[in-house]
Amino acid sequence: MDEHFKELMDTVVKNDYCIGCGICASLPNSPLSMKMNEDGRYKPVIDKNLKEEGLKINPLTVCPFSKNNNKETEIGEKIFGRENRIRFNEYLGYYIKSYAGYVSEGSYRKNGSSGGMGNWIASQLLKHNLVDGVIHVKDAKDKDKLLFEYQISNNINELLQGSKSKYYPIELSQVLKIVKENVGRYALVGIPCFIKGVRLLAEQDEIIKDRIKFTIGLVCGHLKSDMFAKSMGWQLGIEPDALESIDFRKKLSGQPANNYAIEVKGRKDGIKSKLSSPTRDLYTTNWGHGFFKYNACEFCDDIMAETADVTVGDAWLPEYKKDSMGTNIIVARNPIIQRILDENIDKKIYIEEISSEKAYESQAGGFRHRREGLSHRLYLKDKKNEWRPNKRVEPASRISLKRQKIYEKRTLLSKESFNAYKVAIEKKDFGTFINYMDPLIKEYYKITAPPFAIKALRKVKRGILKIVRNE
Repeated sequence: MDEHFKELMDTVVKNDYCIGCGICASLPNSPLSMKMNEDGRYKPVIDKNLKEEGLKINPLTVCPFSKNNNKETEIGEKIFGRENRIRFNEYLGYYIKSYAGYVSEGSYRKNGSSGGMGNWIASQLLKHNLVDGVIHVKDAKDKDKLLFEYQISNNINELLQGSKSKYYPIELSQVLKIVKENVGRYALVGIPCFIKGVRLLAEQDEIIKDRIKFTIGLVCGHLKSDMFAKSMGWQLGIEPDALESIDFRKKLSGQPANNYAIEVKGRKDGIKSKLSSPTRDLYTTNWGHGFFKYNACEFCDDIMAETADVTVGDAWLPEYKKDSMGTNIIVARNPIIQRILDENIDKKIYIEEISSEKAYESQAGGFRHRREGLSHRLYLKDKKNEWRPNKRVEPASRISLKRQKIYEKRTLLSKESFNAYKVAIEKKDFGTFINYMDPLIKEYYKITAPPFAIKALRKVKRGILKIVRNE
């Protein structure tokens, strides 16, 4: 194997910093293919049927988590820095304007996770013949293997079939090969590290640079293993292998936007069923716990997809959360997309400009974990002299002892959730997962939460156990 692939496998993959984006496997003559591992996460593996010949691109240079690819700010400056209206913020990156708002035309907002802005912007790129296709995540064609996968939509009707967020492992290798084989102009929708990786690829691959014309970034908390989706179905009585589909963001009328539900379909006790529950009533859905999180996400400092032409996410701000239909934050960096927004304000979309401080506030918890918390995690890695990626955040241990313990407990919760799930699968009982994780969560809450949080957790636990044990 080429020394660069060997280094990639011996550092990024072996040390569990791989996000499973699949870009290394998309390179011409790559000996790698993407497989889902026992933790339900995509990882590259050596495919003996693939022969490496004439490698032109070093995979380490396109991997978002290789040693020295801490280049979000550099990429942003190169792509957007020449725009005369551009501003810079350490959390948003380079940007023209930031907004909060939603789509007022059609069913984009109703059928979207939040305000519908991501799909609407993609639709405008298609409508105005700026792209021929949109690369985004949709229901998998082979549901026996996966629930979701990257596909290409060539018209608005196809695009709308991919509405809503999918908290599920995905990878780009196959769809990038399609792009390389088919002349056209494409827009890519993705999480920050995936878009960064494609930007790094475009620096060396002229075909990718020429064909991927726009990128739409998604504000990202972290990427989930497939155990996340399966665990939610299991809590409602659908065993992991019987889960057929899931809607992660079912809106609840009259409830705050952050109080949404999930809906699952599959076989429960052999009967085809459709079941739903508010996410707050389920055991595995607290994002602060970080269950089933990719380890790479603990070493990412880009929440706002700083290398994307436009970023959309949830406006988790008090003035917007009360609207159950959902509201987006939007960070525009590309002047063409900025013009699309300008031309449709108060016509097809309702948006109001917000400050960078407000945009930060909408994701404040995530930023603390990815900047302050990352600094501490880097410090711990260096203290143990362990390999880790270089980041824009400097390693340090200046935070309070309480904050240190919070970040360390979160890492433990994430790591142990995989072990707990495997034990529960072996025992064929989701209650085993709860019993495994409960002591760890209680220890975490002793540091972070008042006593009522523990009481609420006990209530959720009792309710779930009744369902999975058919009491």
